[in-house]
Amino acid sequence: MARAMTADQLDRENACFRATGGVSECNRDYGFRPAFLDADTGTVYLSRNLDGSVAPFHRLDGLPEELISERDPGGRVLTVKHSVVSGFERDGCFYTREQAACMVVATRGS
Repeated sequence: MARAMTADQLDRENACFRATGGVSECNRDYGFRPAFLDADTGTVYLSRNLDGSVAPFHRLDGLPEELISERDPGGRVLTVKHSVVSGFERDGCFYTREQAACMVVATRGS
């Protein structure tokens, strides 16, 4: 069974892809925007701040209610559906962290 997406999971992913195109700070200049894919529906959601503006990094709190599984007593998102994957949107396509990292390496080499 897939692991539910949490803030801790996002932190682990960021650590794993640190200093590569798999994190926002290293791929922003290549047109990537932090996003989430609901693998059940194929829908891509840009990462958003609470006010609805596009976030510069992955945030669970800006996801739509239908993706949220659990909130803390203060309303902060703790987990989202198991089918949600973090990654990036670029030119209307979703890229996993690994795909984005590979694309940045390939683009730098051209």
